[in-house]
Amino acid sequence: MFLLLPFIVLIDVKDFAQTQGSTIPPLCQKGYFPCGNLTQCLPRAFHCDGVDDCGNGADEENCGDTSGWATIFGTVLGNVNNVTLTQECFLNQYPQHCDCKETELECVNAGLQSVPVISTNVTLLSLKKNKIHSLPDKVFTKYKELKKIFLQHNCLRHISRKAFFGLYNLQILYLNHNCITTLRPGVFKDLHQLTWLILDDNPITRISQRLFTGLNSLFFLSMVNNYLEALPSQMCTQMPQLNWMDLEGNRIKYLTNSTFLSCDALTVLFLPRNQIDFVPEKTFSSLKNLGELDLSSNMIMELPVHLFKDLKLLQKLNLSSNPLLYLHKNQFGSLKQLQSLDLERIEIPNINTGIFQPMRNLSHIYFKNFRYCSYAPHVRICMPSTDGISSFEDLLANNILRIFVWVIAFITCFGNLSVIGMRSFIKAENTTHAMSIKILCCADCLMGVYLFFIGFFDIKYRGQYQKYALLWMESLPCRLMGFLAMLSTEVSVLLLTFLTLEKFLVIVFPFSNIRPGKRQTLVILICIWTVGFLIAVIPFWSEDYFGNFYGKNGVCFPLYYDQTEDIGSRGYSLGIFLGVNLLAFLIIVFSYITMFCSIQKTALQTAEVRNHIGKEVAVANRFFFIVFSDAICWIPVFVVKILSLLRVEIPGTITSWIVIFFLPVNSALNPILYTLTTSFFKDKLKQLLHKHRRKSIFKIKKKSLSTSIVWTDDSSSVKLGVLNKITLGDSIMKPVS
Repeated sequence: MFLLLPFIVLIDVKDFAQTQGSTIPPLCQKGYFPCGNLTQCLPRAFHCDGVDDCGNGADEENCGDTSGWATIFGTVLGNVNNVTLTQECFLNQYPQHCDCKETELECVNAGLQSVPVISTNVTLLSLKKNKIHSLPDKVFTKYKELKKIFLQHNCLRHISRKAFFGLYNLQILYLNHNCITTLRPGVFKDLHQLTWLILDDNPITRISQRLFTGLNSLFFLSMVNNYLEALPSQMCTQMPQLNWMDLEGNRIKYLTNSTFLSCDALTVLFLPRNQIDFVPEKTFSSLKNLGELDLSSNMIMELPVHLFKDLKLLQKLNLSSNPLLYLHKNQFGSLKQLQSLDLERIEIPNINTGIFQPMRNLSHIYFKNFRYCSYAPHVRICMPSTDGISSFEDLLANNILRIFVWVIAFITCFGNLSVIGMRSFIKAENTTHAMSIKILCCADCLMGVYLFFIGFFDIKYRGQYQKYALLWMESLPCRLMGFLAMLSTEVSVLLLTFLTLEKFLVIVFPFSNIRPGKRQTLVILICIWTVGFLIAVIPFWSEDYFGNFYGKNGVCFPLYYDQTEDIGSRGYSLGIFLGVNLLAFLIIVFSYITMFCSIQKTALQTAEVRNHIGKEVAVANRFFFIVFSDAICWIPVFVVKILSLLRVEIPGTITSWIVIFFLPVNSALNPILYTLTTSFFKDKLKQLLHKHRRKSIFKIKKKSLSTSIVWTDDSSSVKLGVLNKITLGDSIMKPVS
């Protein structure tokens, strides 16, 4: 079985290449996949959703990323550890603490300090979890029929050069989880039939080409979590049949053009979690049959443009978690058979559709950011599938966002417009303050307009967002919406700060005549709008520095929290949210603490003083709740920004909650706090209601009196009714002195 497996895999690879080379190009539009026979196309959301949408089950196939040979080898690798033993024992001699079934012996955790003496017809020997620290010369020489040896977890330190002498039939050798630091060249020279060699979790620091002498049939070599710092030149020379090499978790710092020159049969190569910082252009040129390559979690900053040119059969490539600075446009141009590409945790500043377009067979792709998926719309499965805001199908990823964006938009616009109307209709004693409130409502109303546009474009792109995601985020409407949201938030913050400072001066210094007049207030309000406009418009001035500042997500709001975003955009966003807004928030908090301390002191003063500032205290109490709602909105933003500076990974769903729920909440609540809860408004509303009630009563009584005149026959009664009507009218219209 093990001898045939390499040839089976190689035949499958070549057959796959031949069949895929003649496949018909996909006829489905971007963002859709075919139902097997290409006669029907469905959105990517229907793939592996548990429902047979195609009718032939094609949409429920290939649900996992099974590209490469991980599943095949994983199954075989798992089986070799599980020794399947029958009931009868054919061994005459073995230690009493061991279990024997047929010709297989298992001595696990038996306290052995050396290889025991057993019958020579043994075929499998498991000595796991004992205390065997060394293997002397010819310790297994009598056991010519041995096919499998398991020596894990023994803390083996020394293995003699002739320890495996004479084991010509050995196929599997496990030496992992030991304390081996060096292996002498030629130690495996008699293991001509060995197909599996496992050396994981040993402190081996160096290997040479001659170490593998004799391993003519070796199929699988695993040296995971060793201390290797370099690989020998042409390391596969003594292993012509090597198909799988796993060198994960070592300290390999470099590769050369000659490292894999003799590895013609290599199909799977794992090199993740090493310290490789550069890969020469010809490193993999001899690996014509390579089907899976893993270079993840290294220190690679640059990939030569033609590094993968000769890997025509490559199906799975993992480059994730490398500090790559740049991907060439033709980086993957030769990978026509590639099915899975992993670029997680990699920022791609020059990303464009041309990088991924040549890989027509690509079915799985993994990115750092969801927005990158818009550059590979032909790929069936793209991860992450959402950024917490948008998904492949919809601009707003879930029903909660879709519903609340309209609800909050309506409440925000209706509430603020109502306040503007009522403030204009009901004349206030303090006209300067009323003007400031109306201007603030205008700024908050812009947030509602922004949310209405988000809801509109969500409906427009419903079910096909991924097809237009890139165009949308780079479009002028998206940038204008981002500008509108930024203008609204900044003007609102600055206005609240101004109104707080105004109340601070009145309450803390009640007799000082430093409160701004109407003209000064108007100048301040114009300055606030000018500053807010400049803050929102600056990112348009230099696209080279700021990039697409407002087009990093579907809702076009620049809440940057990733360390690898554009330096200009991230720095500017931090300056606004942790600079301007945080400073304004701290000023507001300090002002209100000082105001309440001042109120506490004035409570002990005379009634005249209390009356002098009584109205201002009421206003300050109302504004406290306004600021409190503002704090609820901004504290999550501050926390996200601080966590991003501490390099804490933040879930993408946070952005959606902040943009749809937290940021607009004060814009929606402020109308209630500005006007509807004020004592002045309550009094005016009571007067209007009372006046309306009096008019209603008068009309009712007038109608009843008129009716009594029509139905009275006695003339005296008519006169009496008229007199009563006049008297009632006089009493209603004229106050009694």
